[in-house]
Amino acid sequence: MKIAVYGAGGIGAYFGGRLAQAGADVHLIARGAHLDALNSEGLHVKSIHGDFAVDLPATNDPADIGTCDVVLVCVKSFDTRAVADNMDPLLDDDTAVISLQNGVENEDHLVAEIGRDRVLGGVTYIFSTIADPGVIEHTDGPARIVYGELDGSRTQRIERFDELCQNADGMEGVLSEEIWTELWNKYTFISAMSGVTAAIRLPIGAIRDVEESWDLFVGLLEEARDVAAAEGVHVTDDVIEEWIEFARGFDYDTYSSLHYDLTNGKRMELEALQGTIVRKADEHGIEAPISRTVYSILRPWAEKNSSG
Repeated sequence: MKIAVYGAGGIGAYFGGRLAQAGADVHLIARGAHLDALNSEGLHVKSIHGDFAVDLPATNDPADIGTCDVVLVCVKSFDTRAVADNMDPLLDDDTAVISLQNGVENEDHLVAEIGRDRVLGGVTYIFSTIADPGVIEHTDGPARIVYGELDGSRTQRIERFDELCQNADGMEGVLSEEIWTELWNKYTFISAMSGVTAAIRLPIGAIRDVEESWDLFVGLLEEARDVAAAEGVHVTDDVIEEWIEFARGFDYDTYSSLHYDLTNGKRMELEALQGTIVRKADEHGIEAPISRTVYSILRPWAEKNSSG
């Protein structure tokens, strides 16, 4: 199976490396110093599931790779449309393009550019980053990837990809027939976690210690659940309770990537996170006052960081 990883950062390079170990023909798309290091030194992964190194072809030009069986899209959500515009050299009629990104709108953006028949959904559960150019550090999380056809069908291409994932060490693959539910389940949590830590600009432990702030976090979860229901996706109360308990178990000093981007002057995924809740609440006539407040607090920072 030939796989292109579009955005070989902490998530893409980790799963690309593991799939290569399982026998896939993996090609990485990266840029800058990270790309240079991948080509000169290979990919090095430091993982709680075992360190490894693998030498994979890497480029910044999809035309160098050619058509693939699977494309894993792992770029930041604000780059989705640009990636879709440049993806044509990777695509055959039956290529499976799987988004492993934050948010629940990336699939729609991809569909608009490359067609619905090619696009699948995906969700990851892993904490991994680029520690240094060419070096990925996996520090926490089960390294789980959930994937499925958008219509829930079990096609030959997704079953082939699932078989590959089952044979890969250091990761867990899950084939889902309800991928939209999986996407919204995770999105409900990451939109709340990112929103509360970025808006308050303190770690989750400090937020847990203040009742009003913890109520804000829970309120964000509940508003995301309500918007999901309006979209036809059932995020259960049990899922909300599981996320609350999950957040209670976080280390005191846990932040979010949105907080990191805000405080380090980097472009923020605000529109894919809190922005989606606000837009879809408007579409369905839902109030969502907590989400709107958090979005309004963070929007000036997103504008500032985007303008350089």
